[in-house]
Amino acid sequence: MRHTISISALLSGIWLANSGHYNFLMICFGIGSVAFVVWICHRMDVIDHESQPIHLTLALPNYYVWLAWKIILSNWDVIKRVWLGNGSIQPMVKTLNLPQKTDMGRVIYANSINLTPGTVSLEVNETTILVHALVPENIAELEDGEMSDRVSRLEQ
Repeated sequence: MRHTISISALLSGIWLANSGHYNFLMICFGIGSVAFVVWICHRMDVIDHESQPIHLTLALPNYYVWLAWKIILSNWDVIKRVWLGNGSIQPMVKTLNLPQKTDMGRVIYANSINLTPGTVSLEVNETTILVHALVPENIAELEDGEMSDRVSRLEQ
């Protein structure tokens, strides 16, 4: 039930933000549209803890701020290496342990690696992740485990 309420509130917010019309008729159309979409979602049986991860709601904004900062720092590093030329990169591929217990945790971790410039997740399975990096320092930072620890805290 709480997932239904969550998706209804999310869809209503998106509809209101995009509509820009707040007269009675338009509000009624919006309520009808949201109700229809929620009904379809129920019929498809897609409203669950994975499609609406309510448990992440409080922790996710802090993670997003931290990840945005890491993206900025990584962008700066990649820009610096582009200006320095080919001698400043040493591409490498390494398999790292994947301590996340849930599929959602593994996806968040892999996508976080992809969002950070200079690193790409190539393959993810139950216990490991294959990562390509422009420089060994990027792999060392991932091996340090700060990103992995933060994602693991999100899972709980």
